[in-house]
Parts: sequence; C-alpha cells; structure tokens
Amino acid sequence: MTSCIEKSHIGDNMYRRFSISASNKIFQQRVYTGLFNFLHKDNNNVIFSPVNARNISQNLPRLPVPALKQTLEKYLQTVRPHVNDKEFAATSELVKKFCADNGIGAKLQKFLVDKAKDSENWLADWWLHAAYLDFRYPVVVYSSPGLVFPFENFEEEDDRLSYATKLILAAIDYKLQIDRDKIPIDMMGKDPLDMNQYKKVFGTCRIPGLKRDSLEYHPTSTHIAVVNNNHFFKVELFGNNGEVISEKQLFNQLQTILEQSVTPAAPIGILTTDHRDNWGKAYQLLIKDPSNKKSVEEIQKSLFLVSLDGPMPIYDEENRQTTASRQLIHAGGSAGNAGNRWYDKTIQVIHKNLVVKNNTSQKIPDAQFDKSVQRLDFNVNDDLLKEIDSSSVNVDKLADDLEMDCFTFKSFGKEFIKTHKLSPDSFIQIAMQYAFYRIHQTPGAHYESAATRKYIHGRTETIRSCSIESINFAKIMLDSSKSDSDKVNALKAAINSHKKYTVEALNGYGVDRHLLGLKLMALERGEEIHPLYSDPGYVRSAHMRISTSQVATKCDGFMCYGPLVPDGYACCYNPRSNDMNFAVSAFVEDPTTSAPKFREALEKSLLDMHNVLVKIGKSKL
Repeated sequence: MTSCIEKSHIGDNMYRRFSISASNKIFQQRVYTGLFNFLHKDNNNVIFSPVNARNISQNLPRLPVPALKQTLEKYLQTVRPHVNDKEFAATSELVKKFCADNGIGAKLQKFLVDKAKDSENWLADWWLHAAYLDFRYPVVVYSSPGLVFPFENFEEEDDRLSYATKLILAAIDYKLQIDRDKIPIDMMGKDPLDMNQYKKVFGTCRIPGLKRDSLEYHPTSTHIAVVNNNHFFKVELFGNNGEVISEKQLFNQLQTILEQSVTPAAPIGILTTDHRDNWGKAYQLLIKDPSNKKSVEEIQKSLFLVSLDGPMPIYDEENRQTTASRQLIHAGGSAGNAGNRWYDKTIQVIHKNLVVKNNTSQKIPDAQFDKSVQRLDFNVNDDLLKEIDSSSVNVDKLADDLEMDCFTFKSFGKEFIKTHKLSPDSFIQIAMQYAFYRIHQTPGAHYESAATRKYIHGRTETIRSCSIESINFAKIMLDSSKSDSDKVNALKAAINSHKKYTVEALNGYGVDRHLLGLKLMALERGEEIHPLYSDPGYVRSAHMRISTSQVATKCDGFMCYGPLVPDGYACCYNPRSNDMNFAVSAFVEDPTTSAPKFREALEKSLLDMHNVLVKIGKSKL
C-alpha cells in the first residue's frame, strides 16, 4: 500500500487530497476502519515496543473442504445462465464423470481432505502463490486497488505537510495498537474473525522475482519511506528512547524533504509499475550497485511509504472522484506521478471518519531525537535508463487503456433498501446484474469477494452473483408486459438467491476455491487436468466480466480498481445511509465495454428498482 498526499491546481485555487493505494486486495474489506483512532485520543509518550508483537491465539476453526457432490451441484446452478441446453447437458455429463466414485474428482477430493487435516488452512499458501506471487501482470491496474478518502482543501503547502504529518502519526499509533493486541477483534455476527493478518500489514513488501515474487516482513522497523519529485528518503519516527516523535519533529523532516527535492530525479519508482517479469529483470540490474541495493532495502524495510505528489492532471469533463481514482490506480502514467511510487509496498489501511481539527498529535512532546532525514540515493546508468524508458511506455499504455467513472448516486442509500426489508448488498449486486444485462443482453459472470476470516488464516471466496434468478429478474424488468408485482417478486427471488450464496461463501462453501484446490492438487501430484476445467460452462462462468466488492464506510470515500478481464467491468461501492459511492472501470481497447455506459445503466437500474418498490408499497396502502 502507498499513502499519497497529492496536490492539484484548478484555476487559481489549489486543493489537495489524501488517498491510499493498496497492493493486496485481501485486506480491502477492512481498509476503512480504525486507522485514524490517533486523531481522537491522547497518545502522550507512546513507547515503541516491538517485543510486544505476538501472534494472536484465537483458537479458530479450520477452513472446511466442502463435500464434492455439494460443490458440483452448486457449480451446475451457477453455470446454467452461461450455456445453452446442449452445452449444459455436456457440462452435466462431465460433472457426473468427475465426481463418480472411481472418478478423478473423488480421488483428488480425498487428497484435499488429507491436506486439510495436516494444515491449519489448506488454501492459504496455494492462494498466496496462485492469486498474488505467481501473478505476472503488473500490480498496477491488474491487482492493486486504490482508496480515495474525502477531499481536503488546503490554502498553503504547510497545510498539506501538517495534514500528512497527522496521518503518518495516526498510522504509527495504529501499528502500536496492533503490536499490543489492543484493537478489538473483528466479528461477523457471533463469529470472531482471524486477526493475525493485522500483524503483517506494516513493514511488508513484495519482492520481484523472475518467475515468482516473494514477500518480506519487517514489523519491527522504525522508519517510513517518503518520496517527493521521485526522490526517496528514509524518515525515522521514534526517538532515542523509543518514544514516538512529536508532530513538530516530523513536520520539520517533511519540510527538509521538500527542500532537498526541488527538481525531479530519475523515476526509479516507475520500474515497479511494469510486468512482474520485466520488473524482476530490472530489479536484478538495479541492485547490482551496492548503493542502489542499500536504498532499495531501506524502502522495502519501511513500515509504509508516503508519496508527496505533484499536481494531478486535469481531465476534461471529469469529476474530482474520477481524477482521484486515476491517480490512485496508475498515478497518471509517466507524465504524472507514476515515478513517485513504489508499488510493491503492501499495507492494510484502516480508516475511520477523519476529523483533523480534533487531532491530538499536538499533545505529543518533542522526543530526544538526533536522527536526520536520510536521502536514499540511486545511481542510474544507461542500462537502467533503458529499463525506465521501457516501463514508462508500458505504464502509459495501461493508463491510457483504463477508463474510470467514479460517482455518488444521490437518489437513495441503504436506508431506503432496509425499509423494504431487503439486503442492501444483495440489492446493489442485483442492480449490477440488471445493468450489465440491459447493455449486453447476455448474462455476465459476476465476482463479489467474500471474506472467510472466521477460519484460521482465512482468505476469500467468490460469490457468484450471476444466477438463474438474477437473469430472470433482468428479463422481467425489461419486459413491458410484466406487472409491477411480477417485477418485485422477481427482485426478491434474485436477492434471496444472492443472500443464500453469500452466506455459503462466507462459511467456506462456495464453488471457486474448492474447484481451484482440486485443480492445484492435480498439478501437485502430476495428474492430468480434467476436461471439466476447459469446458465452456467452466470457462464462461469463471470469466468474471463484472468484478465487485463492497467496501463500506460512513465517510465520503470509496475503493477503485481495474477489471479482471479484457471485456469486463470493475465496480466497487460504498453504500451509505442516503447515498452510494461507486467506482466503475473498463478497458478502452475493448469496443463492447464502456465505463460511462455502465454507470448510466447502473443508475437507471437502481432507479427502476426503487420505483417499482415504491409503486408496490403505495398500492398496498
């Protein structure tokens, strides 16, 4: 994750905003809760005590291995909207053979059950590699989400630095709370959720490899990395006796950084935006120089990285939210701030409604502190310049291809949905299904993330939101001959279907992770991959043309990221009481998709659903 304090000029007025980019979606569901606790309480003389960092013993259950027959029956239901009768018959026959008593599926299932008995979480390591470290596309656009926080308007540069200072100290306070097991245990209903991932969110960095990346953890680091004008600096945050430095002491260090980085440096950070194999090769070239290696290691060991960015590019006919999302995803490319990043820094950001005016960091006294800002120098030779030029071309292609449309839907929020005794999340998911169908007149395979953190080392499961019921609802809504009663009944059926799948996924009984586990087990044991995995039913139902997540917070913020597939959309949302924030993206190169068109269809769909509920409600009165 990279925290970014950015500034921009609009006319004669300057505004700046705080925003965050996270490079690991596993943490996205918790990203908005708690980070800014520091701003609301007294933190005098906080002592840094890394020895207190320990694993939380929660005695959580292990992730279950679903029954093979149960998973495949559910799988067939999710496949049905994407195939015709003949294709469905063929898929059903493959499933029958796969799960027969003497079939390969039953054999793999036994091995998977045995693996689950011998490990705390049968999926965790596989998922880390399959979903992240073996993923070779750039983390920019393809993997890293961004978090846009509420906009802040500052009159002077010192205001921006003061704001950055408070946020850094807030993050450090939260890190200390994590180390001391002071944060409350997350709950899902009556079930406690796994908290051990919190121990890895500060001081973590992804290390590029030639075929597979790796992760490094440095939870006892005492410094952060700050980058301005492509210059990197090491900033110590703890005094000689281990106490957190004061706001004034940190502010002075940030001022020094600005003074020492007036002119731009070579954009070394842009190398981290590239395809992982390209970055892996450039990385080996970069660290051949001992000075460069030392600088890279200090960045990797930092608790997190803060980017003090230059002006945001202004896009015609685009709102602030969309412009901000571009900066979070790809930083505007090489002509923007893409060199002012180190995208391999990974952290969970926990955010609570921000009230800077009531900040208490001013109460922290000056620490005994004799450490100065340390410039992290890089020696850039001709070979590195070639790599930088190549990465610049590639990130510009990514930036140009990503179409963003972020907005606030103001007609109603989750409170209206609740008054009709419907699930807000399911309601929005079905609205997306309706929006996709009204544009494309075909079902869209639809991913929504579900956290399986009720289990030890829990990760995620896929909620397959496209269902027989969701497509039936979309068709009925678009059929003028159908009554309002027909439409509401179809809506409720679609929502209930989604809710049922959601509960199953949260409890580890989805389709995708189990099928992935069976496939990975086959690969691990040298078995042939069953034709089930190349069948049209599997391919189409797993080709997620709509990638979604609810990341909820009361503040006026939202998460954004790129689509999963070339002909797809991404749509992250924050449903608030009386409005909803959405971040929609699509790829320009695909002529069939358009972020503005999806936004328009989504707004219309939400209003259609609202209006038909209101009509039925009035008719009952």
